Amino acid sequence: MIQSAKRLESVEEYYFSKKLREVRELAVAGKPIINMGIGSPDLLPPTKVINAIQQSFNDEAAHKYQSYQGLPELRSAIEAFYKHKFNVVVNSANEILPLMGSKEGIMHISMAFLDKGDEVLIPNPGYPTYTSVTKLVEASPVFYELEEAKEWQPDLAALEQRDLSKVKIMWVNYPHMPTGTNALKETFEALIAFGKKHQILIVNDNPYSFILNERPLSILQVEGAKDVALELNSLSKTFNMAGWRVGMVLGNSHHIEQILKVKSNMDSGMFYGIQKGAIEALHLSDDWFQNQNKEYEERRALIFKIADKLGCTYEQNSTGLFVWAKVPAGKTSEELTDEILYGKDIFITPGTVFGSQGKGYIRFSLCVSKEVINKALNRF
Repeated sequence: MIQSAKRLESVEEYYFSKKLREVRELAVAGKPIINMGIGSPDLLPPTKVINAIQQSFNDEAAHKYQSYQGLPELRSAIEAFYKHKFNVVVNSANEILPLMGSKEGIMHISMAFLDKGDEVLIPNPGYPTYTSVTKLVEASPVFYELEEAKEWQPDLAALEQRDLSKVKIMWVNYPHMPTGTNALKETFEALIAFGKKHQILIVNDNPYSFILNERPLSILQVEGAKDVALELNSLSKTFNMAGWRVGMVLGNSHHIEQILKVKSNMDSGMFYGIQKGAIEALHLSDDWFQNQNKEYEERRALIFKIADKLGCTYEQNSTGLFVWAKVPAGKTSEELTDEILYGKDIFITPGTVFGSQGKGYIRFSLCVSKEVINKALNRF
């Protein structure tokens, strides 16, 4: 038996990879499963985007290897999008790197800036991939706790009391997943000052900016942010293109150059047609965001009714694709979600998937039609 690498001893299979197998097995066994756990948009991408990829197939360059840095037109579209939506100025020539999804960027950034034994500040609760990638590159995760009482914002004063000498990267994710907490300009300003003081690379993972959010922010809006910050973004949630795998990382030219060294050794460029579709998406009018958010508002209102049935409490003005709800006293998040899965054939995510600070919470996805949410509601 060939032995696997030691680095895998500290990494488990992704929760949703395992749990969805169980959910599929229940469905195959005849259970009428409703999946309300996964943030994979069920709505279609914009028509213009689909037309763009279809029309690209006969272009002379369509089926060749593509540039590791993406089409110049795609980088220009990202530059214009950030100027229009965030009033952030980035240079498309050397401060933007398109990615095959922002999840890829988490690995590339980690490989570019972390050595064995380095430490990484990771939000708790937070996206599990920050932890698993940190372990895969043989760095050490150091969790900073986010609390509802502090509006799920990082307590930098508490972090200042720690030994930060080995910390190289701090992962930040606003609007926050799973809690739906929006970014605060003062939080971003404090994070940039913190990063400069301790020479820590601050990386904001920002794929939920335009979902149920009237004030999208970028960490790059802070003066001097490019000195110590990168921002990841994605077309997956905003434009219903999760399976297309289109993301981006933005920052100063030196940081982008280091990430490109890793990326250029791991793929051979993004498919031309997908890039053409992404360009169309980034040029869409604001009507797209308004119409999509109207649908999500209606879905969220129905999810709130299910949460009410369960005796959960929640923040009514949260952002992003999820509803983060506190379970009633006397039950754990795992007990409640298993009770619902096996008793009502509905899959909801327990908050502990996202860290110990998710204890006592559950997460509903808005990536389910109103018809299906009503079916789920009727089961209660």
